[in-house]
Amino acid sequence: MKESLRSSAGMAIFFLFVFLGGAPSSSDAQLKEMFREFKGNFNTESKLSTEKIIEALKEALRTGTENAVAMVSKQDGYLKNEAIKILLPPSVKKTEAFLRAAGYGPQLEAFEESMNRAAERAAPIARDVFWESLKDMSISDAEGILKGDDYAATTYFKEKTFNPLFEQFKPVVNQSMHGVGVTKRYLELVEAVKKIPFAGSFSFNLDDYVTKGSLEGLFTMLAREEKKIRNDPSARVTDILKEVFGKR
Repeated sequence: MKESLRSSAGMAIFFLFVFLGGAPSSSDAQLKEMFREFKGNFNTESKLSTEKIIEALKEALRTGTENAVAMVSKQDGYLKNEAIKILLPPSVKKTEAFLRAAGYGPQLEAFEESMNRAAERAAPIARDVFWESLKDMSISDAEGILKGDDYAATTYFKEKTFNPLFEQFKPVVNQSMHGVGVTKRYLELVEAVKKIPFAGSFSFNLDDYVTKGSLEGLFTMLAREEKKIRNDPSARVTDILKEVFGKR
């Protein structure tokens, strides 16, 4: 309270000084000192405000990431979510009719399911990579995100983290794929295609395809969580989120 009164008094005297076109020389030093004090208080308040913005954005990312990871890493988190489900790769899709006609429909479905199961297993490692990227957030980044559209934070973190996240995700996805039989089912389809005249062949990197699909799905869910925090007061589960995003 005392600090607030001192800041208000400093501002009032400063504007009075300007309005009157100056003051007696005997009070110049005092007025200048009070103005310096007011300016210092103002800058401190601005700094705290900026820190609060960054803190809120970090909190929003932590909350959004926790929710997004929880949703996608559970059973059927990818497989039963049409918005993020990893579909058959385009080159496999081209041969789908031939494969189904030859009786390989169950293998196609098992392959698609196994890719999504691998993504569900790998998703939790994204949490730490997201949080690590927060260390590089600047003041201008924070202000731009706060004033941006419903997906500004997600866009920022995708630009900052997609490549490093891809590199960390890839070996985990590869391990997950072996664990749920993706590679085995894929090789079965490769052999099946070889036996079908005019069916063509597959031309894609399996590890890259599943890794990219996993990350795209995760960012899609993170974007939805960000939009909730920005627009739905009930999604602001902490005081800092309520204060900053409520005033946005």
